[in-house]
Amino acid sequence: MDVHIAVTGERTAAEAESLADWLRGEPGLAGVTLTGAKPAPGELGSVADLVTVAAGAGGALTVLAASLRTWFAQPRRSDVRLKIRRPGGETVELDAKRVRGEDVAAILRHVLDGSASEQE
Repeated sequence: MDVHIAVTGERTAAEAESLADWLRGEPGLAGVTLTGAKPAPGELGSVADLVTVAAGAGGALTVLAASLRTWFAQPRRSDVRLKIRRPGGETVELDAKRVRGEDVAAILRHVLDGSASEQE
């Protein structure tokens, strides 16, 4: 199962790269890739803003939720927004300005467990 995490904010590409690097350091996760949207007409290239995590069976989703919570809570993340989507289409958006750190893991578990619908 792949989990897709779109990153937006003042420094979208840098934050997406930071998140991908962070998740690659988690021993319980495999297959973390960083990609971007296709360039719009007139643009030279794409912005790497999508992190894809291959989260297999076992505790990978728990590891992902805990790791995202820790990354999201770091200083200088106040302008970051994550939109997390799993294969079934369930999504959740997290805005660093609007979500308390202790709520992040619970929200992530809710969407990653497959019991969530679009929410903020």
